[in-house]
Amino acid sequence: MDHLIRSIDIKLEAMGKLYLLIILKLYGPFLSAVLNSLKESFDQALQRDDVKAIVVTGAKGKFSGGFDLNVLGGLREGKAGLESKHGCESVHILSDTMETARKPSVAAIDGVALGGGLEVAMACNARISTSTAQLGLPELQLGIIPGGGGTQRLPRLVGLTKALEMMLLSQILGSYYFLLSLIHSTDYLSINRLVYIIGLVDAIVPGDELLENARQMALDIYACRKPWVSSLYRTDKIEPLGEAREILNFARAQARRQAPNLQHPQVCIDVIEEGIVSGPRAGLLKESDAFQVLLKTDICKSLVHLFFAQCGTTKVPGVTDLGLKPRQIKKVAIVGGGLMGSGIVTTLILNGYQVILKEVNQKFLDAGLGRVKVNLTSSVKKGKLTKLKFEKTISRIMGVLDYESFKDVDMVIEAVVDNVSLKQQIFTELEKYCSPNCVLVSNASTTDLNLVGEKTKFHDRIIGAHFFSPAHMMPLLEIVRTTKTSPQTVVDLLDVAKKIRKTAVVVGNCTGFAVNRMFFPYTQAALLLVERGADVYKVDRVITKFGMPMGPFRLCDHVGFGVAVASGTQFVYSFPERTYKSMLIPLMQEDKRAGETTRKGFYLYNDKCKASPDPEIKKYIKKAREISGVSVEPKLRKLSDKDIIEMVFFPVVNEACRVYAVGIAVKAADLDIAGVMGMGFPPYRGGIMFWGDSVGSKYIYERLNEWSKLYGDFFKPCDYLAQRAALGAPLVRFSLIIFYRYIVEFKNVKYKICCFAEFAIGSNKIAVMR
Repeated sequence: MDHLIRSIDIKLEAMGKLYLLIILKLYGPFLSAVLNSLKESFDQALQRDDVKAIVVTGAKGKFSGGFDLNVLGGLREGKAGLESKHGCESVHILSDTMETARKPSVAAIDGVALGGGLEVAMACNARISTSTAQLGLPELQLGIIPGGGGTQRLPRLVGLTKALEMMLLSQILGSYYFLLSLIHSTDYLSINRLVYIIGLVDAIVPGDELLENARQMALDIYACRKPWVSSLYRTDKIEPLGEAREILNFARAQARRQAPNLQHPQVCIDVIEEGIVSGPRAGLLKESDAFQVLLKTDICKSLVHLFFAQCGTTKVPGVTDLGLKPRQIKKVAIVGGGLMGSGIVTTLILNGYQVILKEVNQKFLDAGLGRVKVNLTSSVKKGKLTKLKFEKTISRIMGVLDYESFKDVDMVIEAVVDNVSLKQQIFTELEKYCSPNCVLVSNASTTDLNLVGEKTKFHDRIIGAHFFSPAHMMPLLEIVRTTKTSPQTVVDLLDVAKKIRKTAVVVGNCTGFAVNRMFFPYTQAALLLVERGADVYKVDRVITKFGMPMGPFRLCDHVGFGVAVASGTQFVYSFPERTYKSMLIPLMQEDKRAGETTRKGFYLYNDKCKASPDPEIKKYIKKAREISGVSVEPKLRKLSDKDIIEMVFFPVVNEACRVYAVGIAVKAADLDIAGVMGMGFPPYRGGIMFWGDSVGSKYIYERLNEWSKLYGDFFKPCDYLAQRAALGAPLVRFSLIIFYRYIVEFKNVKYKICCFAEFAIGSNKIAVMR
């Protein structure tokens, strides 16, 4: 309880013999006790005749990270308590005590002011920030809405359109991500000026002048030299009612299209509208009620689980708890400049690494360097990169045709095709040319890492890095360790992953590692259903409606039949007893169908790669059915949406249980994050293991057992699932409870929050335009 007692620190500022203002210093995240302490401190300041004005600031260079997420974690565990009254308390404290006070208050913001922290700042009469401050209301990423008046004050400070963008997309003002969404400017100083331009703060000052400027502004307001403004009752930034409703309806349509299974974006818009139509007080009351309801929803529980799961990926027992410090990695060499290699180069040079790209001949090298240039040029066109930054970034890469320049590199990432003998040859060469401390990394999606390093002498420095394509855009990185990989090597790669802004999940070595192994039944289950009578396009529609970015057949077309068959063959070889062997895709390949690249696969594609159903697909299904020796089953032709979802995803849950049981993943939560970030499993369902627990181990076991008797061992429940079902226990043996003091403990908080928001709400951003 000590941090609650110190939640508000009071300091009187004197001039002559009179006390002119009082500084309230916030500590830690917001709990009921903190809000009550804030109220008591305000009441004390208001009662003193010697206090003329109030400055609210934060401790240790951080204003406030907002509401304590450990409370949400407790709600997820069914431990709801008085803390869930946050919304009600904030109405009375922020509105009735702070905003209506007879003495002015100014918020002095440094570091982060997020969620409830920004809501406190907006309740003050003015705000001053440093140029490095991070401001935002990212609550929607957790399945809730702002609960401290944010839905009412933000539109009145920055305008309705900008407020909708900030809340619906969980944007953080001043961050790189916010720049991409709001401006396309070559002047990066405008990032710092933006909070001032749109009205969220009244001035931006250097950090060492923050308190002095806040003091002066507070006294200027008291002396009527500056306007005394109540944010809640401003109307100058709100459009006329008719125009406001048009903006809100457009936002509703966009949110519904981008996130059809999520209700809380719609609730947020409704609450904002209530304040505009019926007045801010009515909006506050509706916000408070909605906040309480959303706290208890499954979507909130799922997204909170994922947030804590993402926090926990950096904690690897037996590795990160040994006190090891990452070695400095400055120069990285990449072997292979194909699509994957060039993507890895792009992400490295964008984050400040010096990179050497090696290819086998000049033609391939030019092509690889060209791909990197195309990636960067695309960022320039989208406003993500200035021309000056482009030139600086491209200068960090050097192309070579031999290994001579590898002598002083700190890390090598091999990124050639999944061919074991080729990889072995490369690693033998690397051991000759690289220093003994150089980390040797293999980028592979399914290849056994033990085989890759089989002919080398020092297995402790060999590690796998499974980037997902396109490597410079996808947020996940699977770090694959063997039994011989040293903890120091893992720590080194974890540090690189952090610096290139990837969420890293450490997994063990096996065919497919974690993501691809968990999800190999995804497409195979769909093929089994189709060969027995289910409709290809209905299966894809149902799975997309469930929340996947695309159905299994559309996904096959997207990655290409060559990749699908190659990876599928490895799983058939490794797990012959539980794979479904279909000839459907090979038959289509014989007719020169390969997916999007040939404009023919399970779908037909136009010049813009828009997919449409192909009636000819039925002849391939019929032929595949004959080869497999199966017949159409009337029951499977009339499958309900629920049955399709279960028959496609229960085998995935089953395989995830195997991966977890044998220790490929240390934590079940790592599998949840990996599935969401690597395969696009809907985040608002909490990840594959979390979703499985929401359905129930016993039910999943019974359904799989029933199908295995009808359709074979592909559906056979694994031993781990059978044991959990017999005990009536959840799939995950221990609930994930990771207690962080507050969000801002992350050094790179703006990336962590924005990255989470992007996959929580959806990869396609909701554009809110007038």
